[in-house]
Amino acid sequence: MALVVLIRNTTWRCGKLERLIVGYLRNNRQNFGKPASSIQEIVNHLNLDGKKEECYDAIKRLEKRNIVRILPM
Repeated sequence: MALVVLIRNTTWRCGKLERLIVGYLRNNRQNFGKPASSIQEIVNHLNLDGKKEECYDAIKRLEKRNIVRILPM
């Protein structure tokens, strides 16, 4: 279990999946005011059950670019 926190609201040089993740975090923060979402919640919302590994890799790439931060629970 880990939480993903949006640090920067940018998708420059990001792929389609990374843009979906950043968009979800942006909308989640604007609508509900929650600064973080769990990785499982992101996977379930984006219907990526068969592509969990790709989602984890995309989140790691976003963390490497300092767009999101992964916090352990």
